[in-house]
Amino acid sequence: MNQLVVACIAGDLLCALAGLYVSFLIILGKMPFSGNLGEDGMRLAIFSLVLLFSSFLLEIYNWDKEFDNYEILARIVLSLLLSFLILSAFYYLIPFTMQGRGVLILSLAAFGLLQFCWHAFLQIWAKAPAFARRVLVLGTGPLARQIGDLITSSKSNYLFCGYLNCANEPVTVPHGTIVGFEGELLETAKKENIYKIVVSLSERRGVFPLESIMNCKMNGIKVMDAPTFYEKISGKLLLEYITPSWFIFSQGFKITSFYRFIKRVMDIAIALILAVATLPLLPVIALLIKLDSPGPILFKQARVGERDVIFFIYKFRTMLRDAENRTGAVWAKQNDPRITRVGRFLRKSRLDEIPQLYNVLGGEMSIVGPRPERPEFMAELKEVVPFYSERHFFKPGITGWAQVCYPYGASINDALEKLRYDMYYIKNWSFALDLMILLETLKVVLFGRGGR
Repeated sequence: MNQLVVACIAGDLLCALAGLYVSFLIILGKMPFSGNLGEDGMRLAIFSLVLLFSSFLLEIYNWDKEFDNYEILARIVLSLLLSFLILSAFYYLIPFTMQGRGVLILSLAAFGLLQFCWHAFLQIWAKAPAFARRVLVLGTGPLARQIGDLITSSKSNYLFCGYLNCANEPVTVPHGTIVGFEGELLETAKKENIYKIVVSLSERRGVFPLESIMNCKMNGIKVMDAPTFYEKISGKLLLEYITPSWFIFSQGFKITSFYRFIKRVMDIAIALILAVATLPLLPVIALLIKLDSPGPILFKQARVGERDVIFFIYKFRTMLRDAENRTGAVWAKQNDPRITRVGRFLRKSRLDEIPQLYNVLGGEMSIVGPRPERPEFMAELKEVVPFYSERHFFKPGITGWAQVCYPYGASINDALEKLRYDMYYIKNWSFALDLMILLETLKVVLFGRGGR
């Protein structure tokens, strides 16, 4: 896959030069060269290297991660913002390399567009069978079959090449997909031109083929355990096969006090912008709620927040007054008769969540994070769903990774599935991931998907 990284960088370098060239022609009507070879070279080098450096920091060249087009776009946007800040500092310190503000902004915009198109093309190119990364699954039990099915059904640039049997391992996969046995692991991997081996054994104690795995590793074949591979492919965690030690030793969960502070500043800024933008809608929504059914405009409800602290969430009322007096706390269901006509629209459009901006400004919630659960459901969820309490080490959000990846949850099984996404978000949190979630949330709001 180093060839893809080289292709990415080479293509981005050409995109940077093309962006600079186009912006000079459009704004100044001339080539980006003054005739001074030293100054021209310095200007081009600084511009190109800063763009490549920013792309590297945002992991745009990391092909071990499975980015879809929306995440690539989010990372490119953040990379362009970072490049703008770095280039502004360079131009202040080295004035003779300076470009006009219009030229700089247009150059960055042109580069971003070209870079996105180039990387989207590479994503398609890399998924072609001739260039796909060939994967061998070590194991033949239920976990191995789950990983094999995941590779086959996913849109990633991995190509499933079969299972490899291991001593004392149950066989739950089709026999025709077994391509070898543990004693011939290296030979099979070389024969099949394997890029990565995914260790998916039902039981490792006493049966793990350490020497064979080491030989493959020393011969340049990547080796990965099933939970880590599942995470990279699916964007969620395989909680049933994860141990506490996996959480401790795996990469991620790097949420420092500094990052929490920056995220808090962003939350306040975004909440204020959204509060001002939605201000004209508030009297209209309030009037519609009052005309549709008797009862208050707003309602508050207890939720579990960061570190299991109970707080009250605020929303526009979407149900009939005193809807839970008879039923108690229950999950909303499809075509729930308790929901009003206006409430159904507010839920579909997510406009009922606007008052939660107050919770964000008050510090109880974040713009992006796991959705806060009701305390009435917590005891049952903690008993049934593994690692459920760990989601409360992060501040809950108005929207989140689970909300944009999974439909509305209304059962224990749904809670488990959404927890997979929530834990992935907490483990892999970044500004780029937050931006991608916000972009996906915008799609949800515009097309009214998922609400009940």
